[in-house]
Amino acid sequence: MPIFEYVCKQCRQRFEAVVYGAQKPECPSCHSVGLEQQLSVFSVGASKTHARSRPAAAPCGTCGDPRGPGSCAMD
Repeated sequence: MPIFEYVCKQCRQRFEAVVYGAQKPECPSCHSVGLEQQLSVFSVGASKTHARSRPAAAPCGTCGDPRGPGSCAMD
């Protein structure tokens, strides 16, 4: 039972749907079947070994950007 992420082409609603076999998902807002499947966040994540080997970034001391120093235009 894979979970897929979609954006409705008609009303632009973003949602997730559990898809069973050949079942066609529909927008929960407008019930359109014209959907655009999105790349799942889980499918692009780093592996556990790679994630552990990188040191955790601290927030930028100037602006508080969680990506760390040098991530914003203030540095």
